[in-house]
Amino acid sequence: MLAAIYIQGKGMKIEEIPVPVNSEDEILVKIRATSICGTDLKIAKNGHRKLKDGQKIVLGHEFVGEITSVGRNVQGFKKGQRVGVAPNAGCGRCPACIQGKSNYCPDYTAFGIDRDGAHSEYVVIPSKFIVQGNVIPLPDEVSDIEGCILEPFSCVLNGVRVSKIELGDTVLIFGAGPIGMMHLMLSKISGAAKIIVADINRQRLEKALEAGADKIIDSSSMDECSKSVMKETGGRGANVIITACPVREVQERSVQLLAPFGRVCLFGGLPKGTDGIKFDSNAVHYRNLTVTGSTGGSVDDFIRSMELVRNRKVKLGSIVSDIFKLSEMEKAYAKMNAGPEGKIVLVEEATVKKAVTESRWY
Repeated sequence: MLAAIYIQGKGMKIEEIPVPVNSEDEILVKIRATSICGTDLKIAKNGHRKLKDGQKIVLGHEFVGEITSVGRNVQGFKKGQRVGVAPNAGCGRCPACIQGKSNYCPDYTAFGIDRDGAHSEYVVIPSKFIVQGNVIPLPDEVSDIEGCILEPFSCVLNGVRVSKIELGDTVLIFGAGPIGMMHLMLSKISGAAKIIVADINRQRLEKALEAGADKIIDSSSMDECSKSVMKETGGRGANVIITACPVREVQERSVQLLAPFGRVCLFGGLPKGTDGIKFDSNAVHYRNLTVTGSTGGSVDDFIRSMELVRNRKVKLGSIVSDIFKLSEMEKAYAKMNAGPEGKIVLVEEATVKKAVTESRWY
């Protein structure tokens, strides 16, 4: 089968590898749809701290598949079942795991991070993921396209939760890529009265406007962007700011653009070597501001995200800009490296036409 292989310290390549075989405690899943995340590109370029030198893995952690083989010791699942998978499994014993937040487990394991992922035709689901509830049957109302985006959407749901958006809030989102668009969707249904989206890409800003942003701002000059934000908020600033982009200056400026009692969620992590920001701590002190962050999503976040999609509260498929066949993996990665307008999805050959139609519907 074709797979996107990363070897720690040596880079990524697309190559043929054997189809994996599941044990009596595991499930084998045939990939129906899988999307490419910015994290996949980061690993392909820079590796990952959880990998050892020379370690080889298949990339990809956002996926929907059909169960083709169930180990004899596995209960509750059957061949032919369509499932989504929350990609992080914890140790099961630490305080984070006990609270159901395995995405914060210091000893987590994840598909496409330290074990073979879904940028291939098949993936084995180990016992740990099954017993921790990470394998989730998908209802018919959730398409393959939507299902493979549930993982990043669950991360956004986590970010919106810690941002504590309240009815009538003004929300400022930095970044109009797929993550920013999902923050826009959730901010709307969380009760935001006004949503401002800032980005340096005009095409992405226009998409944000179509998706319901009340105001779009070019952030190529942060000085001008700051002036526009203050003008749009009557000089008060935003109640909530979400930094859905990996830009240091955006994080540093955000505190200055908050209204009293405002909250900023540092959602987009900074590239290696650029972390460590400076901001006005007196502004935090005197204006009662909250600076927070979030990473990943829990199994519960995944299920809640699925229910929002199932009940058509968000149009998740609308953020997809490109659909490729699994056999076109090399092309898909090249497009991702070039900077697509939206989310890139790979689907099995037989469902390409259906997948394109579904992405237009939703």
